[in-house]
Amino acid sequence: MSDSLSGLATLGSLWRRRRVLGAVAAAVLGLAVLALIVLPVRYLATASVIVAEQEPGAAASMSPAWAQKVGDPADLESQLLVIRSPRLLRLVMSAPGVIPAVVKECERGRWMGGGGSCDKLATDPSAFIDHVDNRFSVASAGRSRVINISYQSSLPETAQTLANALTQVFLDDQRNEGANSREVASSWIWQELKQLDQQLRAADEKIQQFRRTKGLMRGANAPISSERLTSIGQQLSQAEAARAEAAARLQEIKSEQERGPTDAPSVLASRTIADLKQQLTAVSAQLASAATMLGPKHPSILSLSREQAMVQQRLVDEMQTIAASAKKAYDANDALVNSLKKQMDAAKAEAGSATLDEASIESMVRDTEIKRQQYAELYKKASELETERRVLRGSTRLVSLAELPNKPFFPKKIPFLAAGATLALIFGVGAALLADRVAPRASGEAGPAVPEPVQPPARQVAEIARGPALAPEETARVPDPSAAADAQRPDLPEIAGVPILACLPRLKSLRQLSTVGAILQDYRNLAIPQALRLASEDAEFQASIHALVQEMAIGVPGQTRRIVVTSPESGEGKTTSVCALAEHLAAAGRRVLIVECEPLHPNVAQVLSLPPGPGLIGVLSGATAVTDAVIRTEHPNLDVLPLGQGTVPTADLLFGAKLAELLSGLCSYDVVLIDSALPAPNSPYLSGMDWAVLCVRNDRPVIEPVVSAISRIKALGAGHVGVVVTMTEAERTCPPQATFTATDAYARAG
Repeated sequence: MSDSLSGLATLGSLWRRRRVLGAVAAAVLGLAVLALIVLPVRYLATASVIVAEQEPGAAASMSPAWAQKVGDPADLESQLLVIRSPRLLRLVMSAPGVIPAVVKECERGRWMGGGGSCDKLATDPSAFIDHVDNRFSVASAGRSRVINISYQSSLPETAQTLANALTQVFLDDQRNEGANSREVASSWIWQELKQLDQQLRAADEKIQQFRRTKGLMRGANAPISSERLTSIGQQLSQAEAARAEAAARLQEIKSEQERGPTDAPSVLASRTIADLKQQLTAVSAQLASAATMLGPKHPSILSLSREQAMVQQRLVDEMQTIAASAKKAYDANDALVNSLKKQMDAAKAEAGSATLDEASIESMVRDTEIKRQQYAELYKKASELETERRVLRGSTRLVSLAELPNKPFFPKKIPFLAAGATLALIFGVGAALLADRVAPRASGEAGPAVPEPVQPPARQVAEIARGPALAPEETARVPDPSAAADAQRPDLPEIAGVPILACLPRLKSLRQLSTVGAILQDYRNLAIPQALRLASEDAEFQASIHALVQEMAIGVPGQTRRIVVTSPESGEGKTTSVCALAEHLAAAGRRVLIVECEPLHPNVAQVLSLPPGPGLIGVLSGATAVTDAVIRTEHPNLDVLPLGQGTVPTADLLFGAKLAELLSGLCSYDVVLIDSALPAPNSPYLSGMDWAVLCVRNDRPVIEPVVSAISRIKALGAGHVGVVVTMTEAERTCPPQATFTATDAYARAG
């Protein structure tokens, strides 16, 4: 509602000052047209490049760093800074056709003769950079990776030349930078390859020399020492097996010799023994056959006996020969085993030493193989870098060169005139509102015929509010806007024997809007902060507040006035009146304290945007001191003691106390304004208070609650009791006849 009221008031002000609005708007629009004609024409040429594009040959092996670089805003910003760098601008200076174009542009743009400053552009790089730097514009195209390089000039040919020159210089610089980096990397890699080649040759020579020194030759399947150890081991096994077999035969033969010839396997294995045994059997058979027929002395018997003895002797001799042969075989195999064992020990020692040497050789060979792999990889990388350097295109690619601009870039007629019209409207509205606020409205102008008094400056209002505290000479200099009205004002009427101290008018803006058709049904629809802002700007309202200050004699030096402001019901304008009176006195230089004693509708803290605190409830409960509960506001002369928050029964605790004793520690203030609900009867609540003011709304239809409230306040012990009528329709009509006719009759009857 307040926004719509303010809008209607603004429209009324614009209508009253329409001539000022039209004159200022026409002047501004004329200046815009003149500027459009006078301002020099400038042309803009734009070239485009795309950065962070994937290089050829990198599709299959894109590094993570390159993948992160693509589309990185930081990388794009870096490219923009590189393009605007003085180094590239110096390179642009050496591009063909740039110096003549810049000199021609400089000579075209001079307003007076003399070409000394333009001649420096051809020889002084600093002057050249200062001239062209502000004319270049480098920016990215939206969220893409395309960069637009633009140049503004009064000559279209110069704009095209400079934009293309910087674009070509940037592309060449990017390409050369990439090629130089690859050339440096390739040179370093070739140097590393040369060193690796020398190291590999030295390592191979060292390995071969070590093999020759240690005798580390290889056989068919393994080193010679290992194969020799294997061969000796096999021979030793065979020799030990042969020795064991010879030992068994020898042991068998020896045991048979002790028991006599038998059918021992080792004996039967001899062919000679078998023949002799067969021969002995035949001779023994002949001897037995002849003995049956011949006598023992027979020559045949004797001959056979001798032959039998000979065969037996030969058999014994043969058995001894076999035993001697077995002994020799055992001795030979035993000697072979001992010899092979010695060879085995020597071969083991040689193989162990060879193993350590082979380990050293393997380590050397492994290092050499690593270097060979590194050599191969570096050689491959060097070849790739060499190939890339020869075919390098760079990560920056040209999108388009700048074309010759045919249409001027600045000023453009339609946008320029639209901006001029907008500024003309803005300045016209501002001038009209300022004129309506500063100059008084003539009686003959169109608009609602509502009397509008001139609003005095804030300093005068503050000085007027000081009242008796002003020095005599200052009082003589400051005019009192209410002096004439007070001189003609009759004695204020009374309600139930209590004087009406002042009548606070409805705000001027609301009264004006009601005359132009705005329907204002309820003043309470206006928020208290908005009402306070409008009240501070309303001269009539401030004059009424000043009259109230004079009626209560507020401002006497050395005295602290304690004033309780209450109302019979809510919605009477009590809180608004308290805040407006406090701001008026604070602006006049008085030290003011607002104390909130409204347990049903506490809103002072919300209106003044105060931080939470213990407040008056904390003081009553004994949790904090009264001086610690006071909160300072943005105004240096205005402090607030809010109600606060708590769980104690607020109304009983509040109205059972004595305000004078409760506020005894707050003696540094000139005025203490207490926003209080109507106190309960039979309470020392108002004892010691200087004033008890009852706020009554002008359009109140019933008077009985007012009279009852006045009677209750008189019984509570306040020093002075008065009534303030709020929301009156016209100044100094107090009380309005429509409302207080019945009141006067009731008071007289009472």
